[in-house]
Amino acid sequence: MMVCLTGVLLVILALIIIKVVFIAVFFYQDIRAAQKRDPAAKSFMEILLLYQGLHALVAYRLAHLLYRMRFFFLARYISQLIRWATGIEIHPGAVIGRRFFIDHGMGVVIGETAVIGDDVLIYQGVTLGGTGIEKGKRHPTVGNNVVIGAGAKVLGNIVIGDNSYIGSNAVVINDVPANSTVVGVPGRITKQDGKKIDISLDHKQVLDPVIQLIDNLEKRIKDLEKK
Repeated sequence: MMVCLTGVLLVILALIIIKVVFIAVFFYQDIRAAQKRDPAAKSFMEILLLYQGLHALVAYRLAHLLYRMRFFFLARYISQLIRWATGIEIHPGAVIGRRFFIDHGMGVVIGETAVIGDDVLIYQGVTLGGTGIEKGKRHPTVGNNVVIGAGAKVLGNIVIGDNSYIGSNAVVINDVPANSTVVGVPGRITKQDGKKIDISLDHKQVLDPVIQLIDNLEKRIKDLEKK
């Protein structure tokens, strides 16, 4: 009996080791992206074993493969299991590029027809959702090197241009040009001199164009009162 139990445990251990090696090899770029973008990440192994964003991505890749092979029920079953385990819901029909990183992750929802480019970073509570019940493309297309802040909602068949930054809790329902920052509800665009957005940009450093306009009006009123 003990020999049988030992054999089962060894098989389970071997499967776990194989899984870890597989993820470390085939998801190497994604793990390095997490190391680069998360200052709390202490080691490669920590991300490999403990980051729910990576686990959700691994499960998504498998589910997406099954979805493309038209095993729709099995693909959705895997996505629901990983949703229960991580709090991250990625529809297997979504298309996700390389070096994708979900930081923290809880409450993230990515819809069926969403398309995400390379080097994208999203934080907890982000929704890439639809705005109706129509069939076909109904979720956002996110370009390369985009950062989407915590709690942001990007809704509908819209395009978020490359190198853009979506501020925390923004609600975006219109296309966003490349090299832009979006803040507020509904989302308002702030150009940043056409320059590439730094992925380390702090949420509190994002400029709100409405607040800037109010500040300018206050200054003009004070200048008029002095005359």
